[in-house]
Amino acid sequence: MDSKSDIRDFLVTRRAKITPEQANLPTHGKRRVPGLRREEVAALAGVSVDYYNRLERGNLSGVSDSILESIASALRLDEAERLHLFHLARAANASPLARRPSKRPHLSPSLHRVLDGMSDVAAIVRNGRMDLLAASILGRALYSPAYEFEPRGTNLARFAFLCPAARDFYPDWDGAANVAVALLRTEAGRNPHDPDLMALVGELSTCSTEFRTRWAAHNVRTHYSGKKVFRHPAVGELTLAYDVMDLPGGGSLSLTAYTPEPVSPSADGMHLLASWAATTLAQNNSRSRSDAAEP
Repeated sequence: MDSKSDIRDFLVTRRAKITPEQANLPTHGKRRVPGLRREEVAALAGVSVDYYNRLERGNLSGVSDSILESIASALRLDEAERLHLFHLARAANASPLARRPSKRPHLSPSLHRVLDGMSDVAAIVRNGRMDLLAASILGRALYSPAYEFEPRGTNLARFAFLCPAARDFYPDWDGAANVAVALLRTEAGRNPHDPDLMALVGELSTCSTEFRTRWAAHNVRTHYSGKKVFRHPAVGELTLAYDVMDLPGGGSLSLTAYTPEPVSPSADGMHLLASWAATTLAQNNSRSRSDAAEP
């Protein structure tokens, strides 16, 4: 990732989203650019125009937390955007040693036991790159189209943009695609020197215009709770609440649990999915063991 261009583009796109009216600024005549001018952001943040121009050129070297807070306030950043700005600044000021990518996270045996015990919950563990690292039986069943697309190294962003089945699996594909890119953008600010992340972004940018357009928007987000709709090929449409819990160990690990409303069509669908998983996934595992045993 090019940190200077990421900083510049992030600030420019955030500035373009705010109207003078939203910032309680007077407007005079036709404006040549959308959103606020640089001098207006500088005035709102209480810094000189020259200093803000330096920041928007991608130079966050030595910038203080108080200045970052002032810029975040002037640009009306939400919490995810504010954290992203601080991550960009931290990466810009990091020593060469600190810029080395973090070690790959290790999933403990106890975490796998937790997933095995979640027999009635669709749960997955992923990292910040959206690699699927582990899942409960019901979680694997829910995301079976993604696992079928990539039996090894399953990645939800790659599935969303490169697998045709994803547009059926996600009834609101645009929304799912926006979230996927925003989460990758968030991870890029947090860990910009991750070679695997750079490779993934490069692959998706090359192969998908839809991804490339969204990536250029520099949108970020946090992802902790809400509702998501799936259209599973075996059981039909499911509306599920999701809750995301950060896990220790580095690598932006998180556990996401999906649950339906009690006594609802989606609850019935999850019961069907559990039955489907008990037969179909068991047969697939048995077949895989048989194939491995053949000389």
